[in-house]
Amino acid sequence: MEFDHLLIRYGEMALKGKNIKQFIVKLQENIQQKLHDYPKVKVKRTQGRMFVQLNGQDPEPIIAKCKQIFGIQSLSLAIKVENEEQQIKDAALYALVNSNDVKTFKVSVKRIDKNFPIRSQQMNQVIGGHLLSNTSGYTVDVHHPDLEIKVEIRTEATYITSSVVPGLGGLPVGTSGKTLLMLSGGIDSPVAGYLAMKRGVEIEAIHFHSPPFTSERAKQKVLDLASKLTEYGNSVKVHVIPFTKLQQHIFREMPDGYAMTIMRRMMFRISQMLCERENILSITTGESLGQVASQTMESMHAINEVTSLPVLRPLIAMDKNDIIQISRRINTYDISIRPYEDCCTIFVPKSPKTRPSREKVNYFEGQMDVTEMLHEAVQNSETVRMTGKLDTMQEFDGLL
Repeated sequence: MEFDHLLIRYGEMALKGKNIKQFIVKLQENIQQKLHDYPKVKVKRTQGRMFVQLNGQDPEPIIAKCKQIFGIQSLSLAIKVENEEQQIKDAALYALVNSNDVKTFKVSVKRIDKNFPIRSQQMNQVIGGHLLSNTSGYTVDVHHPDLEIKVEIRTEATYITSSVVPGLGGLPVGTSGKTLLMLSGGIDSPVAGYLAMKRGVEIEAIHFHSPPFTSERAKQKVLDLASKLTEYGNSVKVHVIPFTKLQQHIFREMPDGYAMTIMRRMMFRISQMLCERENILSITTGESLGQVASQTMESMHAINEVTSLPVLRPLIAMDKNDIIQISRRINTYDISIRPYEDCCTIFVPKSPKTRPSREKVNYFEGQMDVTEMLHEAVQNSETVRMTGKLDTMQEFDGLL
């Protein structure tokens, strides 16, 4: 006898109505894709639960991968037996004696299969009595047990679990459409991408690159961040936009105080053009209200004017320390603090407007025609697909 399955519990998606099936099917696809390196492992779903059949594989690395999948609220190692009393009692005994540091226990039976002849409460007593009769040193504590042995008697089989591993929660990536993440290379934008993915959103990324003022190492840093995000979803396409010509034009022709606002408006215009080309329905940014001049209410009001797409700002009410904590947890922080400048840290005005007006921005922009440069930037973009295996980044090795 051994723990031969993982029992997957749904989170918020369990509250869905008639469309719940599409969420469950997508979660199953995401788990299968995440575990593609384990061909013996099978993923099956039935009656409000999903099971990973281990087929002799070491459960630890598989649990580690499942902990990176949005839509899983928690998971447990489980023993699968037939709906037969003695087999259930033996499996519960195995779970108890193979647990460490346990002096008290509790049995919780859920009889989903109403054809099973023993009711849940009676089955609690049957199993508890069996455990006490065949061991020594254990006592029952129904309020604060060291170990809770859960028994689910289902139509097709019975599953016995004795531990719970927390998952990421959220919704399966791919159930809430696709967004274009403005990925700068700093601390905030990867966290924004992670949180968007937690709501089931698939991401592509756009990065504005300004050589020779920004280096190939800065671009590689962004690709590394995108690669890290693939651990929580599927592959991520990164669209690298050549931004030097347009950025120099803005900072040469526009008033110093308004240059940053106008640069952000150009980024949004290019992002919208790319969304239309790639059939993407929203833009996601790492903006946090009041963090810098371009993230005041007035600045966002002026910048939003140039796009008709929804702009997702998952970090809008978060403190910097909260953002840093998440970036450390998802292992993007050490990449983000590499000392390579991106286009947002070069040509920085001495006194950027913190309360720019739309009227003045429109007036200044009316003094220049950048239509051709916007189209040129999109047409000359470079697209790199990150798979999380780092092989796609090797093409840049010679540039470092």
